[in-house]
Amino acid sequence: MVSESFALGGRSPVRRLGYGTAQLTGPGYWGPRRDARDAVAVLRRAVGRGVTLVDTADNYGPSIVEELVAEALYPYAEGLLIATKGGVVRTSDRAWHVDGRPERLRAMCEASLRRLRLEAIDLYQLHRLDPAVPMAEQLGALDELRAEGKIRHIGLDSVTAEQLEEAVELTDIASVQNRFNLLDRDSEPLLKLCEARGIAFLPWFPLGNGSLTADPECARIAAARGATPGQIALAWLLHRSPVLCPTPGTGSLAHLEENLGAGAVRLTAEDMAALG
Repeated sequence: MVSESFALGGRSPVRRLGYGTAQLTGPGYWGPRRDARDAVAVLRRAVGRGVTLVDTADNYGPSIVEELVAEALYPYAEGLLIATKGGVVRTSDRAWHVDGRPERLRAMCEASLRRLRLEAIDLYQLHRLDPAVPMAEQLGALDELRAEGKIRHIGLDSVTAEQLEEAVELTDIASVQNRFNLLDRDSEPLLKLCEARGIAFLPWFPLGNGSLTADPECARIAAARGATPGQIALAWLLHRSPVLCPTPGTGSLAHLEENLGAGAVRLTAEDMAALG
């Protein structure tokens, strides 16, 4: 039986199928994508349909999406967990600058608190490890923010299993975010480590950025199950491991409904074997 929930950090339960907000921006996660009213409607519908994990980042826009989350969802419903990320500075639609200096991480976190209208961020994720700053200093800054009550859980984005092993020796890590889907399983060693340590794995590009819909095996099983290929791809993640918590993103109400419908899809052992 597939579990519908996961206790983030061992104490914050969320529904495993969440919602990611990157698609509420323009190309390159830069600027607004559409009328803000559409984005607000999608966010409200996601939570209305039972989503309890909303994942965003300060550089989506930049800043725009955090503000949209607050506009749509504040005051936040009890049990709704807001996750955001810091550690990357955007200066254009193609420019990403990693900055893990402790003073910059603190400034980014406090700016996110203001935009999200939160006293404490439920899950604050280091968007990228800065190779120019010792990991201990980067995680130490987040530890200080947690001790001050400004964040509740710490997460990491785009790390190796070896880096996670190092990180958990320095502090408690509640989640990781790496690319993982039916066609891209390079992070399998990281997934196994997360399973062993009870760490949530939030796979980004869970639908392969659209490429999975063309997979013939996915399409065959979708037809047999009365589902769409995208729903099969998401259901595969939910069946694959109890720590996988996909947060597919969309700016479309219809696509949102399709994604969330994946939670009701049940795959057989034969389906899982066929999908690999």
